[in-house]
Amino acid sequence: MLYLESSDIMRLRNLKDKDILLENCSYLINDPCFYRGQWNRLFGNDNPIHLELGMGKGDFIYEMAKRNPEINFIGIEKYSNVLARAIKKYPEALPNLKVINIDALKLSEIFDREINTIYLNFSDPWPKARTKDRRLTSEVFLNIYDVVFKDKKTIMMKTDNLGLFASSLVSLSNHGYIFEEVNLDLNNSDIPNVLTEYEKKFNELGVKINYLKAVK
Repeated sequence: MLYLESSDIMRLRNLKDKDILLENCSYLINDPCFYRGQWNRLFGNDNPIHLELGMGKGDFIYEMAKRNPEINFIGIEKYSNVLARAIKKYPEALPNLKVINIDALKLSEIFDREINTIYLNFSDPWPKARTKDRRLTSEVFLNIYDVVFKDKKTIMMKTDNLGLFASSLVSLSNHGYIFEEVNLDLNNSDIPNVLTEYEKKFNELGVKINYLKAVK
C-alpha cells in the first residue's frame, strides 16, 4: 500500500527553504478568512469554484487549473511541509489557482456557500473505528460541506482503499447524495481523469482505482 498516513506526512523532513517558498508564493493565500463570501472578487470573475481537499504535491489541481481556465481552483493542504513541496514543484502562478494551508475542519470559516465541487483524492482512510470521524466523507465533514457549497453539491472521490470507498458510499447516501457515477477501475474506464502523484505510482503497479461522483 502506497498510502501516506497522517503520521507519515508529519514525519516528512521539512524542506530547508520551506519558509521562503511559502512566504514568496504569489498564489498562497495567507489570510483566507478575509475572503469569506468574496472569493469571486479575489479571482476577479464569477466562475465556478472547485476545491481539492488534501492537494498533496499539487499534480492534480495544477493540471486541472491549466486545462480548465473557465473554472477557479483552490487547493487545501493541512501540512505546510507538503504544501511547500507543491509550491517548489509548481512555482508558476496561474490566474485561476489559489492554495491555502489550513485544516479542512475550518472550511466554514473561509467559505460561505461559494463552492461548486469538492475533490477528494486518495484521502487518508483512517481505518480504525475510533478515527472514522476524521474521514473526509464522514458525517462531520459532510455537515461542513453543506454550508460551503453554493447550491448543487458535487463531490468527486478517488481512492485505492476499498474500505474507505465502501464507507463513503454509505455515508454519502445517508446524507442525501445521489451517485451519478461509481467505478471500481477508473483507469480502465472512459471517464475523463487527471492523475495525482499517487495515481501515477498506482498505475505502474496495476492497482485499481475506485471513483465516485455524488451530487445533492
